[in-house]
Amino acid sequence: MSDKENTLDDEFLENELLDDELQEQKEEGVIEEELSQEEVLRDELSKEKDKFLRLFAEFENYKKRTSKERMELFKTAGQEVIVSLLPVLDDFERAIKELAKSDDKEMFKGIELINVKLRETLKSKGLQILEVNPGDVFDAEIHEAITQIPAPDKKMKGKIIDVVEKGFSLGDKIIRHPKVVVGN
Repeated sequence: MSDKENTLDDEFLENELLDDELQEQKEEGVIEEELSQEEVLRDELSKEKDKFLRLFAEFENYKKRTSKERMELFKTAGQEVIVSLLPVLDDFERAIKELAKSDDKEMFKGIELINVKLRETLKSKGLQILEVNPGDVFDAEIHEAITQIPAPDKKMKGKIIDVVEKGFSLGDKIIRHPKVVVGN
């Protein structure tokens, strides 16, 4: 073989090696490209899962919030009507006091029956009377002081002397504070 042939063979081998290396690099690039596509898809999937979980949690919070609001609405649905009936209860109480003084016992019994029915109906809807008696300690959170008068004795200072108007609560909420006279 001549030098020229050797050189050609060497060049051919060299070119073949270069082609093999290029092919390998291309294959590695394809593998890397496939891996990068797989990684991209995994990232997209994790982002979609995260979006889904956040949306699901937000929906659950919405359901809880609306359920709580509905429960509170049912609890106080009749509050406006009940508050408007409180003066009627006061009038019944005054009427019963005056009828007790009269001789007509039948009318007294009839009015008293109506009063009891009205009170029981309102009680079944959650209305409760706030019990306040003379001599109880004044609490600004519960009672509404309409005036202060000198206490008849030292024991009555800061205590309730008289209850002018009864207080009522509907469930846990006070809808009318009892109006009281406080000793000072």
